[in-house]
Amino acid sequence: MMSLSRKAQGVTPSATLAISAKAKAMQAEGHDVIGFGAGEPDFDTPENIKDAAKAALDAGYTKYTPASGAPDLKAAVAARYERTHGIPYGADQVVVSCGGKHALYNIFQAICDPGDEVIFAAPYWVSYPEMVKLADGVPVAVSTSAADNYTLSADAIAAHLTDKTKAVIINSPSNPTGTMYTREQLEGIADLALERGFCVISDEIYDEMVFEGSSFESIATLRPGMDKQTLIINAVSKTYSMTGWRVGWTVGPADVVKAMGGIQSHSTSNPTSIAQAAALEAITGPQDAVPMMLSAFQTRRDAISKLLAEIPGVTYAKPEGAFYIFPDFSAHFTGDIKGSNDLAIHLLDTVQVALVPGGAFGDDRCARLSYATSMDNIEAGVERIARALA
Repeated sequence: MMSLSRKAQGVTPSATLAISAKAKAMQAEGHDVIGFGAGEPDFDTPENIKDAAKAALDAGYTKYTPASGAPDLKAAVAARYERTHGIPYGADQVVVSCGGKHALYNIFQAICDPGDEVIFAAPYWVSYPEMVKLADGVPVAVSTSAADNYTLSADAIAAHLTDKTKAVIINSPSNPTGTMYTREQLEGIADLALERGFCVISDEIYDEMVFEGSSFESIATLRPGMDKQTLIINAVSKTYSMTGWRVGWTVGPADVVKAMGGIQSHSTSNPTSIAQAAALEAITGPQDAVPMMLSAFQTRRDAISKLLAEIPGVTYAKPEGAFYIFPDFSAHFTGDIKGSNDLAIHLLDTVQVALVPGGAFGDDRCARLSYATSMDNIEAGVERIARALA
């Protein structure tokens, strides 16, 4: 019988698969399931972007591009960061990948030797620890709480640094919490990185989805030379509602970017040529759809926050960006409900509400709800949750 590699056996399966499969099966059977699981905007891709893809097809733009991305798209990404970050990146400092997830995977393959450690906050995006393990690295998840706004201080990072620390991941705004790092926090982390020599991976996938009262800061801009120790991840996925187009990128030091391009040349080769043409239009074309989606998400954030606050025992850190909220339901863990997975099954069985257990993100007290859904679903779904918990 064929055997699996130790690496494959070491990857933790998603704790949400059974619940997701059950929710889909219930929907197929005609049950009225309200889903809060979607990690993608519920808006269509803007028309100008779809038109650019159609024009690329008609023009025969259907062949290979360079493995690390089309030159015009790489130049546009570099120009975006010079415009927004004030750093004169060159096209040779950009590699375009098959989504932000692929960009992160390539980073860990490029920088990690066996045993190298990568530090990040828990709760974390579900793929961080698995990607690090697939690169033979060691994930180091540092627990945070709502009182910390689910963010890491420089002191917390310093307490976990060893001679094997290769990188620290910063995700702001965060998936799953929607919380953000302050400028002061990022400056402290930048000072520590420059002093101790570790790399910062800045996951900026939600940088355009920041609500009123908060502001986005990239750690690469906050200290002289910090751009040379920072790898920035982003994509068109969330900002332009293009999750299925699979175009993301890394911006950073040219030697790391070149290594990532070499790895990519032996795995996927280039991202889809037509999707790259669409991404170019997304970055350089009209931006009207971005504030429209942001306004809708802020209205929904306010609504779901108010409704959850009315449920006794449920607490959360108020999201400052993205489209997630991460409430702590542990006051309701009793009897057969011993953790977030039990809670998710209970809510699906009793009131037909699907959410993502917090254990998958490294915090079993909580669950992630995406408000990338209609106001009707938000109101009805939270009412059902309140009824089930009561």
